[in-house]
Amino acid sequence: MQLTVTPDNPLEWLALRTNQVPIPLLHAQIMPVIAKAVLEAADRGVFEAIGDNKQSADQIAATCHLHPKAVGELLGLLTALGYTEFNNGQFALTPMARRWVRQNDPDSAFGMLRFNNQLMWHWLDHMGTYLETGEGLQYHDTMDARQWDVYQRGMVAASATEAKEFGRRAPVPKTLARRTDARMLDIGGSHGQHSAALCKRFPTLHSTILDLPDAIAQAAPLLAQLGMGDRIRHQPGNILTDDLGENQYDVVLMSSLAHHFSDAQNRDVAAKVARALKPGGVYIVNEFIRPDIGAKPELVGSSTDLFYGMTSTAGNYSVTEIQNWFISAGLKPHKTVGYLTMPGRMQVVAKKSES
Repeated sequence: MQLTVTPDNPLEWLALRTNQVPIPLLHAQIMPVIAKAVLEAADRGVFEAIGDNKQSADQIAATCHLHPKAVGELLGLLTALGYTEFNNGQFALTPMARRWVRQNDPDSAFGMLRFNNQLMWHWLDHMGTYLETGEGLQYHDTMDARQWDVYQRGMVAASATEAKEFGRRAPVPKTLARRTDARMLDIGGSHGQHSAALCKRFPTLHSTILDLPDAIAQAAPLLAQLGMGDRIRHQPGNILTDDLGENQYDVVLMSSLAHHFSDAQNRDVAAKVARALKPGGVYIVNEFIRPDIGAKPELVGSSTDLFYGMTSTAGNYSVTEIQNWFISAGLKPHKTVGYLTMPGRMQVVAKKSES
């Protein structure tokens, strides 16, 4: 996926084609304002204030306890971005906004918008230091209980749509449908959405979510809301230090965690997983993928690579690098499944030999 500047008329097309438009000014001036405006609109309740109704800027400002002039300017930008539409002095949410930014919609990205506004935006101040030192923030080590709650709810919002597709398309052993004792390990799965999606596909599958105690404390209520009962349970632990046993699991998933680990750590995890898998079992690394140098540019993979490096020091990995972890652990690279709903993200899958 790419973000592009689109001309509105032939003269603008010509200006772009002949390199007369200062694109860096758009990146440096316009895009940060756009991002912050959307984040604040969500966090300050602007989208909720509009809801299913039509509201004037003054009405929205009064509901949100904000300044009318400033809200009018914000709504002008949101209209240009396609979040709101204006008619007869009133603003209404567009279909896109009604689905994706209202707090209680099942598909809403609201939790991620709040996380980005309250936590991630401040982390960006570390970018210059990271470029100088290569040392990331390691934010998991410093968050308090409130920040963990914002973080966990953000992760739910970020993965809600993806988890549904994961449940439909994860290339797991066909024998799961016939088994009564099928077991899954979800490493760092916190809120449990991926486990729940796969357990719904296979009614006899049970999943164990291995995660840090602080993460579980905030994620447990979110897992309970999925209504999966005892089919999915949390187990406090740390994949970097815990042993997983042998021949325990049919499926092992590690989603959005490899980018926090070094190459050596990911190889160690793969070795533990290889021992823990039953013959014929699969290991799925679910991640944003860093495009190979020289390959077609891919904005999502490249931007998250820099972000994860800055916040956790590691960053994204290529499909080849992930497959090398599998091979070093004695697993066979099996399939690579790209997401339709999440460009730049893939399931990179290995399989353990049947014998």
